[in-house]
Amino acid sequence: MDELSPRLRAVCDLQVAEVREYSGRHEYDGKVQDLSPAGVRNGLTRLAEAVAADKALDDPHDEAHLGAFIRRTEVEYGELQLHRSNPIYHLGNLDLACYDRDYAPQAERDAARRAHLAAWPDAIDSATEALDQMSAPVAQSLTDAIQGLAAGLPADADPKVMRAALAAHGRLVDRLTQAAQNGSPDAAMGAAALTSLMSSAEGTPVDLGRLAERADAERDRLMVRLADSCAAIDPGKPPLVLARELIRQHPDADGVIDAARRWTKLVIDFTRDHDLVPYQDGECLVGLAPESRRWAMAMMSPATAGEPEGPSWYHITPPEPTWPADAAEEWLQVFSDTTLPGITAHEVAPGHFSHGRAIRRAPTDVRRILHSSAFVEGWAHYAEELCVEEGFRADDPRFAIGVWLEALIRVTRLACSIGVHTAGMTVAEATRRFESDTHISGSAAAAEARRATFDPTYGRYTWGKLEITALRERARREWGAGFTLKRFHSALLDLGSPPLGLLGAAVERG
Repeated sequence: MDELSPRLRAVCDLQVAEVREYSGRHEYDGKVQDLSPAGVRNGLTRLAEAVAADKALDDPHDEAHLGAFIRRTEVEYGELQLHRSNPIYHLGNLDLACYDRDYAPQAERDAARRAHLAAWPDAIDSATEALDQMSAPVAQSLTDAIQGLAAGLPADADPKVMRAALAAHGRLVDRLTQAAQNGSPDAAMGAAALTSLMSSAEGTPVDLGRLAERADAERDRLMVRLADSCAAIDPGKPPLVLARELIRQHPDADGVIDAARRWTKLVIDFTRDHDLVPYQDGECLVGLAPESRRWAMAMMSPATAGEPEGPSWYHITPPEPTWPADAAEEWLQVFSDTTLPGITAHEVAPGHFSHGRAIRRAPTDVRRILHSSAFVEGWAHYAEELCVEEGFRADDPRFAIGVWLEALIRVTRLACSIGVHTAGMTVAEATRRFESDTHISGSAAAAEARRATFDPTYGRYTWGKLEITALRERARREWGAGFTLKRFHSALLDLGSPPLGLLGAAVERG
């Protein structure tokens, strides 16, 4: 592993799970972050010392990129102390699925997994000490995910280590159960906290009122696009009614992975043939998600910049054979003939997989290691509509319909995140918003609404897409006849995964 600058190392030490899995910093393999109150204070002290002693980076853009991540870390752990109210930080810290992908020899990864498991008791003691500010809605929303950590534990673990780990895991589940019963019923961060969190993470001042207005305008635009696309199939039927009929056409549980493989090949071929992204190499495999990650229906596990060349994995989770028929049917609708193609464009090409290929070539440590989540998800969301614009499956309106449906879910996330945390919106009211503005209902809508409680920035998909789209229009104006999609995308992805406030460098340097 290359030597990191003191400030970059101090940031990584406070984001261990994130940089291990998504940046390939495998010097952290087998280790857990000390997320106890004292451990976090010590980490912040080391960060402050590094900031005081370290010299500025040569590239002003990289200096601003690193500065945004320093500020984000100070806000998350110092000002807001989210490790004390949100179990998701501890969930990532404990998760063993990061060793499933074959980035290193099996024996090496197995040893790291065993060491990580052995550290569970101390990490969970830190978690139970830290989590003294959990609200009931957050605890209720994450109890199942915390319970799921025990799935897929290494069979070759020492029995004594396994017993200690499972006992500690039980203590953590009990802690969440108690908070779910006795915690505050109010999950809202408040406008000041949400503004600080979003502004620091993306290196730009955020006006939540203006962002909510942009969300409403985007919803209205998407509704028009959905109506236009649905009219090509049945102009007499309300668009969301038709959409709910279309998503009932899907492969069975045994056919989901094969369908995802088919769409993976199609989107990769389309992205290459239309020369949409700077790099067209790499291997993307499609397969069943690791057991501990089967809460996610579809996700990309990329070959990261810090690793030797190897395959990326597009992980798919079909419903379990033991599920009730209605639950399995609801799950399978995500993989419908209408929605799976757009999801695959998002996860694979020109979305996350294509982005990952560019990150491997990013020229500096900062760009390879520090990833803005709003840019990462915004790029992949932008990629879906890009495929519509460029004519992917233009002869089949279901592809565009699927893109508009997924986009409506994501823009509703943005509206509900702001509503829940700043405007007194309840989870029940957020559920009704999803049911009225999207094609989902019932338990699926409720799950989306509950996510707002523990993932307050989950509106990042739409926010990032809107900023990238706006930047593209700026590039068209400033570059004039020199504008091409390939030039724009290459200039943008050369920045890695920049905070949204720094995107303008792509136009200025491209």
